[in-house]
Amino acid sequence: MTATAQDQRQLAIQRIYLKDVSFEIPNAPETFRSEWQPENSMNINTAVNNLDAADTFEVVLNLTLTSKSKEHTLYIAEIKQAGIFTIKGFTEQERSHLLGAYCPNTLFAYAREAISTLVAKGSFPQIILQPINFDALFVQQQQKASKQAPNEEKRTLN
Repeated sequence: MTATAQDQRQLAIQRIYLKDVSFEIPNAPETFRSEWQPENSMNINTAVNNLDAADTFEVVLNLTLTSKSKEHTLYIAEIKQAGIFTIKGFTEQERSHLLGAYCPNTLFAYAREAISTLVAKGSFPQIILQPINFDALFVQQQQKASKQAPNEEKRTLN
């Protein structure tokens, strides 16, 4: 790539915002009256929306943290942390990686803080979400998609 093409590359964060948030304690106040050993599980996914401009994207990181004790749900915290990013001058593959790994990684720090605050305000012990390797998740997703693509072609040919 020439120096001129590299100079035209741009990755800019336009805005980071909390798009949606939910916190539920479905079994309150009984939850607080019994002994419990919480087990946490987290679901995570991302969505990318191309906005009006060809180089402007909204990336939404969806996190759902569920804490259970035995068969009872203690709480459910759901966050949609979003950001608007401008990405110019990158190849399609580079842009795909930025949208699938770099942007979610940037948003995760904000989502971690929001989840931690929600859990604390629900009067539960502090929760610290461990870092996530979004690069590895992106590579896994790409590998999974490439394995499914040949199967989809076979189905359409039959």
